[in-house]
Amino acid sequence: MIYFQIIFYEDKNFQGRSYECNSDCVDLTSHLSRCYSCRVDSGYFMVYERSNYVGNQYFLRRGEYPDCTRGMGFSDFIRSCRLIPLHRGPFRMRIYESERFGGQMVELADDCDSITERYRMSDCQSCHVMDGHWLLYEQPHYRGRMMYLRPGEYQTFTDMGLGSVNFTSIRRITDTC
Repeated sequence: MIYFQIIFYEDKNFQGRSYECNSDCVDLTSHLSRCYSCRVDSGYFMVYERSNYVGNQYFLRRGEYPDCTRGMGFSDFIRSCRLIPLHRGPFRMRIYESERFGGQMVELADDCDSITERYRMSDCQSCHVMDGHWLLYEQPHYRGRMMYLRPGEYQTFTDMGLGSVNFTSIRRITDTC
């Protein structure tokens, strides 16, 4: 059995009250008044700047995160988190240059450090994830703001609370992340 655990702390440097979590949490403020640091004991998690998995997000793997406002670029504290299950099968997704599956389409089965260079696409504005779990990055070479995608259709990314973001690199979430 695979076990996932993240521990959230109210204050920086793992101080104050704590809350242990091993699943999705839509609103951390129902457990803590705020969350400025966390420790991932095992597994992968996506943390969000706002409740309901909205706003800026950050991918966390096993390790310590003593100040979430500095290392993650959050303007405030963590408000929700989502467990990312391990995927042990094929990875497939279709990316589209325009919203609502418009424009040029490319099917991916592997990471892409720059869709602009590899596919001559300006950016990715919608996608359909058929298999696996993926991270989209705002800048080439897996840098900048990111967004977690699990299987499903994403007609527009603006509905996900990130505003107007152009994604230009894509990475699979594997057990070697």
